[in-house]
Amino acid sequence: MTMQNKIALVTGAGAGIGRAVSLALLQNGYRVVLAGRNRDTLQETVELAGSDSSYGLVVPTDVSDPASVNALFDAIKENFGRLDLLFNNAGIGAPPVPPDELAVDLWQNVVNTNLNGSFYCARAAFGMMREQRPMGGRIINNGSISAHVPRPYSIAYTTTKHAITGLTKCLSLDGRAYDIACGQIDIGNAETPMTSRMKKGVPQADLTMASEPLMNVENVASAILYMDSLTLEANVQFMTIMATKMPFIGRG
Repeated sequence: MTMQNKIALVTGAGAGIGRAVSLALLQNGYRVVLAGRNRDTLQETVELAGSDSSYGLVVPTDVSDPASVNALFDAIKENFGRLDLLFNNAGIGAPPVPPDELAVDLWQNVVNTNLNGSFYCARAAFGMMREQRPMGGRIINNGSISAHVPRPYSIAYTTTKHAITGLTKCLSLDGRAYDIACGQIDIGNAETPMTSRMKKGVPQADLTMASEPLMNVENVASAILYMDSLTLEANVQFMTIMATKMPFIGRG
């Protein structure tokens, strides 16, 4: 299986990391299914691929809704008959407030998208990869630096990202019998509209405010391409890719 005939699914493909990864896959010959809630932003991503745009398929999807995910995978089966790569990327955050001030419905929204949505997509991808011929495929979960350490007032996002690590390990173990490799990419300070505020200053562990370095999001896209360039007998189990000078290693 070469990149030129692989079928990939990217969730959260309408902006940020999902957009950058989708474009890199399209430009490297993948047939890419772009999933997200907003059809217009998904279509914008495809159009940015220029001459490679014909390789993209837009499927508006709410990953927090099992029925919507089922419809997404029905579309993949109908159009391509198989799936070789799932990049489980869709995610949201919640307002930065102390834990006791976080509304329960906001907690549930984050859990439903970041954790349940990743499971729904992984579940469907696992079933397709197990049954297709040739059997197997790769699942890459977006864990985030928050899968390792929290930022202040990020209890919902951080909890779900820690849970993604457990999801990754279970999929990796359970996929062995079916040539399904599962790895996780933990991303720190990739420059996207969501992280632009970091240049102005964000809370640190001691609750002081400080600006943080960012890295070009294309580095994330290159990392995903590398992880999927391996044959299924090899797997990048965990990769941390981050702005070199961001506060993470050591005490900041």
